[in-house]
Amino acid sequence: MGMGSARGGAGGWLPGERWRRVIFLALAAVSFLISLILLFLSAPRLRLPSVVLPYTTASASAVRRGPGEPPCLVYLLTGARGDGRRLLRLLLAVYHPRNRYVLHLSADAPDDERLSLATGVVAAAPAVGAFENVVIIGNPTAGTPVGSSGLAGTLRAAAVLLRLHADWDWFLTLNAADYPLVTQDDLIHVLSSVPRDLNFIDHTGDVGSKEPEKVQQIIVDAGIYLSGRTNFFRGTQKRAAPEAFKFFTGSPWVILNRQFIEYCILAWENLPRILLMYFNNVIQPQEGYFQTVICNSLDFRNFTVNNDLRFMVQDDSAQKKSLFTSREHYGHMVDSGAPFARPFQENDPLLDQIDGNILKRWSHGPVPGAWCTGRKRWFSDPCSQWGDVNVLRPGPQAVMLHQYVNRTLEEAKSSSNSCRR
Repeated sequence: MGMGSARGGAGGWLPGERWRRVIFLALAAVSFLISLILLFLSAPRLRLPSVVLPYTTASASAVRRGPGEPPCLVYLLTGARGDGRRLLRLLLAVYHPRNRYVLHLSADAPDDERLSLATGVVAAAPAVGAFENVVIIGNPTAGTPVGSSGLAGTLRAAAVLLRLHADWDWFLTLNAADYPLVTQDDLIHVLSSVPRDLNFIDHTGDVGSKEPEKVQQIIVDAGIYLSGRTNFFRGTQKRAAPEAFKFFTGSPWVILNRQFIEYCILAWENLPRILLMYFNNVIQPQEGYFQTVICNSLDFRNFTVNNDLRFMVQDDSAQKKSLFTSREHYGHMVDSGAPFARPFQENDPLLDQIDGNILKRWSHGPVPGAWCTGRKRWFSDPCSQWGDVNVLRPGPQAVMLHQYVNRTLEEAKSSSNSCRR
């Protein structure tokens, strides 16, 4: 609730009684919002799958979407127990009123962590309440790291976005260990010149020595049928490699267009359903489900770009351990032109360096863009006020991003390392 300068008509401060009424109304509004959020979290039987933050219709209707307008991106931001603060920071780093966001803390996270995340979003980004573009899943799926419950959560989020909104173009997946290297003004501006029927998805059909584990191994995700469980069981027997379709694998971090997501969810032919049943018992199914569906589909395989648009540190050792991005990688990471990087450790000072040097993120608010019209002061977030959210102001990093995306698209046309035919 904006209170302006809190001065009376004669230029003096508000009388004590009137001031107390203003404070009371503000506290009442916040209390009502928190109570509403808590109701959604504690009443799954009402079949309300998420916490929807309040909005102003006039603000939301000011966003222009569709052909001829900048693309609308929808983000799925995922995390596990203890990742609430990391998800809030990630949301603020990728927030823009034009986009839409689903936040999912896995079932092992307590409800009070989800409530803290919801109240943190409202406090840090007033625009969220005005544009109704952030949803927090209130009755989440399990977070088994290598099981199918994670894939179930991703498909559920995609289904929620399809049901709630008919005006978005690309579906992006990030988790708490990810962070952007460009502003949303940069990303939306560059993607405005990219055909919206393309899917950025890292994939390969060469499973090689990983076939016994990735293809033949049978696992059961306990999180699918036991509440609060995040472990899995390995089958004692193995199955043969499939013959009805070709198995593909790749990065679980994808940028998929709306038409392909509709195909996976609505499935006007049986391929997505058959593969969903198959991948229910595959280890790390998010590294193969979307890849296998799209590369076996005659309608979509020629619209793939074999790149997930992420910067990751490559481990050249025989162990192939997961390496965290650190300050020694900063120059190479920025010069890569990639829009995202991973994985980062929690509270890594490198994130502050990215905020300050690249994103120009102010204090604890969203990354400022052309939509932010407030004055930048030590006590005031410039994004607490906004103007035309359809205007973009790309920065210097957009030049490198544009070059990076153009190289990626050219490689997709000429490379044989793809399922395109």
